[in-house]
Amino acid sequence: MATKKAAAKKAPAKKAAKKAAKPAAKRKPNAAFMKPLTPSDALAAVVGAKPLPRTEVSKKVWEYIKKNKLQDPKAKRNIVADANLLKVFGGKKVVDMFEMIKHISKHLS
Repeated sequence: MATKKAAAKKAPAKKAAKKAAKPAAKRKPNAAFMKPLTPSDALAAVVGAKPLPRTEVSKKVWEYIKKNKLQDPKAKRNIVADANLLKVFGGKKVVDMFEMIKHISKHLS
C-alpha cells in the first residue's frame, strides 16, 4: 500500500510594502564625543597623558580594569578601585560602572 503524502501548503505571497524606502542615511558621530580632551594627572596614570576623545578614554579605562582584574567577580557592575583608580574615583573603593563614567568626566578638560 502506497500512501500519498499531503501536499505541502505554500505560504501566501507577501504583499509589497506601500511605503517607499528611504535611502539609508549614514549615522554621523557626535562631535562632542570625538573632541580630544586632556586627562588630569590622576587619570593619565591609567589612560596615558595625550589628549583622547571621551570614547577612547572609557575604552582605555575598561582595558585597565580588565587587565588588572578590578571587576567585582560577584557583581560585575561594580569596579573595585586600586591605587590609581582611587584618585580618579574620589577615594571611593567600590564604584558602579555608570558612576565610574561620572567620575572620569571630572578628570577631563
